[in-house]
Amino acid sequence: MGNGNNAKAAGFAFCALLFALCVSAQAQQPTKIPRIGYLSPNSSPTNPARIEAFRRGLRELGHVEGKNIFIEYRYAEDKLDRLPSLAAELVRLKVDVIVTSSPSPTRAAKEATVTIPIVFAQDGDPVASGFVASLGRPGGNITGLSTLAPELSGKRLEVLKEVVPSVSRVAVIGTSTTTSTAPTLKETELAAAAFKIRL
Repeated sequence: MGNGNNAKAAGFAFCALLFALCVSAQAQQPTKIPRIGYLSPNSSPTNPARIEAFRRGLRELGHVEGKNIFIEYRYAEDKLDRLPSLAAELVRLKVDVIVTSSPSPTRAAKEATVTIPIVFAQDGDPVASGFVASLGRPGGNITGLSTLAPELSGKRLEVLKEVVPSVSRVAVIGTSTTTSTAPTLKETELAAAAFKIRL
């Protein structure tokens, strides 16, 4: 769990870097203080470590909240139907960039604007989600960090077989509607066949 939190924190630090690049590219007036729109499906106290990682990443790049940048936080309080109106609100505020914490707010932001840059902290498969044209050349106004790594699922099965050589059956639990599930399951099935493991 600690490794997952570290990966998410790294994702937010990466988003801070992308934000800095977006704002630098969009700077029109030297006196204008850039504004970030931060859109999350959760409630504000849910992810304090992520927010701190985001702020720390910005500080490392010379952007200090309340000093030379402003951040407009919008939280859906776990009510996903609120995301479109919150995204539209950020667009009306004319923020310079919208940072999203997961696929649901990314989709809401995508539907709200085609001009304001959108930076997502994580997505299992942003191509399959329809956010970017490709990982190498995202195109449009959206970019971010992909967590798609289906080859790891086969490697995990290989490690399991090394640790427990007698393993012959493994249960796989996932969400069938998640876009990254299909390639992950395919890699798991290939590894299972190679190691004679029944899924």
